Parts: sequence; structure tokens; C-alpha cells
Amino acid sequence: VQLMESGGGLVQAGGSLRLSCAAPEDIIALNSMGYYRQVPDNLRRLVATITSDGITRYGESVKARFAISRDNGKNTITLYMNDLKSEDTGVYQCNAVAGDRDYWGQGTQVTVSS
Repeated sequence: VQLMESGGGLVQAGGSLRLSCAAPEDIIALNSMGYYRQVPDNLRRLVATITSDGITRYGESVKARFAISRDNGKNTITLYMNDLKSEDTGVYQCNAVAGDRDYWGQGTQVTVSS
């Protein structure tokens, strides 16, 4: 299963960016989708997730600044990132949970210059 990611790039602190991710239309039992940011030691930190019922969850550091939305008909999500800070810099990976399986996108670079 390939997740198609788009968006990201370079922005000044205080600016905004948008990330999008699409799962295949024929994916079975798709539930949660979201974004995680890669951190050292090959770990991932929660940015935001959204279920097929629209229930959202956010990392503490982005709660008041980011918003995630979902189009169930197209199996796509969009992450709106506002008031970006230098500490938001990193590779953002799309995640999709379908049944008992996790799928990951290749990752999108977000760079915030101060």
C-alpha cells in the first residue's frame, strides 16, 4: 500500500504550510490516518491523527497551532500547520491504519527558518 504525500517545504517562523496524504481508494478497513514527525533514535512523535469518525488527536506542542481534516470519500487527510516554529522542523510521515496493519509514507521535509 502506497501513501501519496504532498506539501511541505521551507517557511519562515510564524508562517503556515499544508501537508496532504492520500491512501489508495481500494484500501480495506481504513481507520485512523495521521502524521508523525521523525525524531532521533529512529523514533516518531505524534503530530496529529484523525479517525474515520472524525475523532482527532494532537501532540501537545502543536495542539493550538495545527489542524487536521479528512475526506473519507477520497481517503485523504490534510494537515494545516500554522504559526510554525523552528522546533517544528523535521520529516513528517503520513500514517494509515487499516485493519491490524500500519502503513507509512516516505516522509515530507518541513523546514522552519528563524
